[in-house]
Amino acid sequence: MRIRSAIVGGGMIAAVHRRAIQAAGGELVAVMSSRPERSAALADRWGVDSADSLEALLELDVDVVHVCSPNQTHAPVALAALRAGKHVVVEKPVATSAADAAEIARVAEETGLTATVPFVYRFHPIIRELRARRIRGDFGRWYALHGSYLQDWMLSPSAGNWRVDSEEGGRSRAFGDVGSHWCDLVEFVSGERFAELSATTAIAIPERPAPSAETFTLADADAPKVRVSTEDLAAVTMRTGSGILGNVMVSQVSGGRRNRLWFELDGAEASAVFDQEEPETAWIGSPEQGVTIARGAGRAADDAARLSYVPGGHAQGYQDCFDAFVGDTYAAIGGAAPEGLPTIADGLRSARIVDAVLASADGRGIWTEIEEDPA
Repeated sequence: MRIRSAIVGGGMIAAVHRRAIQAAGGELVAVMSSRPERSAALADRWGVDSADSLEALLELDVDVVHVCSPNQTHAPVALAALRAGKHVVVEKPVATSAADAAEIARVAEETGLTATVPFVYRFHPIIRELRARRIRGDFGRWYALHGSYLQDWMLSPSAGNWRVDSEEGGRSRAFGDVGSHWCDLVEFVSGERFAELSATTAIAIPERPAPSAETFTLADADAPKVRVSTEDLAAVTMRTGSGILGNVMVSQVSGGRRNRLWFELDGAEASAVFDQEEPETAWIGSPEQGVTIARGAGRAADDAARLSYVPGGHAQGYQDCFDAFVGDTYAAIGGAAPEGLPTIADGLRSARIVDAVLASADGRGIWTEIEEDPA
């Protein structure tokens, strides 16, 4: 069965989804962007049909809709697609509130349709290797989970796009956009689950260009400015359900850090360190030694080997992770969901963590519980 796909959105991440659809053997049949003329231009460039409206797109013969539009549209688009009988891939955050994310999860469960979220860093083979070693017991009981996610694409006062506007991007920018990835990845590898947190956020640049610039571009010097209401930085201390302490610094104004998701997990027997900007290796430390392990060197865990497409020394990266994520999503649509696939439940989990961060920051760092589903 060849999966027929449509994309809602026309920015950078939509192009990443398009490549992943092709790599997974899917067929992209239609795209809908923010305006009909933009949809038509993108469709012409990609060699697919364009849709002038969401209603028109959902009437097409497609199996799955990839939701790659601005954050505030994620929930209504995903809900409409699910109710029209389409599977969905929803960019994170799946919604700008936990309540809306919960509604998507409820409808997905009621319809029995596949709904996944691109927490794609799970698909680095070395991440699966670390996770397998944790399950095997190599690290012992965890003592500390800590790290950072640092970027610099908002360092210039001339940087601005729709994510700065809380109406389009949601109340949280830095943490909602990338801190959510850190939390998902650390929970996935460690097996721990954050239960409560204390958060502080900061706005480094109080005025930016009106949110019309594309991602990773700078506005003209004379562009009109608007007040910034979404954070550039967040510092969050967490405690897991089993009492393990965690801490993360999230920044989009750290010069020279393009996309540095870094964590260290310290256990009673050994520690593990991963840096997303060097994703082919990880560091394992013990009182006796510190060693670097590399993808393709030695015997790998089954899940790591499954995701290793090329021999060691031939670098895999972000797009490979995305390709594997979409491939596993399409396998789930076909009835065979591989282990480790991030679903709408993980997107809801992330939305609840973001809500807790915002509530804590509003209360000047008050300890705040992360909502859980009733047992």
